[in-house]
Amino acid sequence: MTANKPLKLRARDAEDLSVISAALQDALVPLGDMTHLPDEKTFMMVVNRFRWEGQGEDSHAERVHAGLRFDAVRRVQYRGIDRKDHSQFLSVLAVAFDAKDEKDGIVVMHFADGGAIRLEVGGLYCILADLGQPWPTQWTPEHGVE
Repeated sequence: MTANKPLKLRARDAEDLSVISAALQDALVPLGDMTHLPDEKTFMMVVNRFRWEGQGEDSHAERVHAGLRFDAVRRVQYRGIDRKDHSQFLSVLAVAFDAKDEKDGIVVMHFADGGAIRLEVGGLYCILADLGQPWPTQWTPEHGVE
């Protein structure tokens, strides 16, 4: 993967999803840009992703729009998120998968300020893909050591 190439990742297990989770850390998600399509068993969102993979000594901080899609979604639950306020932005902390058995599992997307989205899935089918060209940003996320 080169720093200028758009990211396109697929996850079929917890290890794969940990790579997607790292790529999504500090992504900003407008609540209005996420949707659950129950008839299609799909949950999707468009995020404003910080390009961690493009960071280097001589590079500038960048963001890019990216699409995240989960298939085989049976149920979606929200915790600590006001779903009526479509203007709010959520900040992604991590995405994790816990397999119940070979066919079922739980995906949890954790956001800053304690919000979470829980997906009951019939297997892990996830895609993350950059959409369009990155743009420079002056804000680089910082994380304190605890």
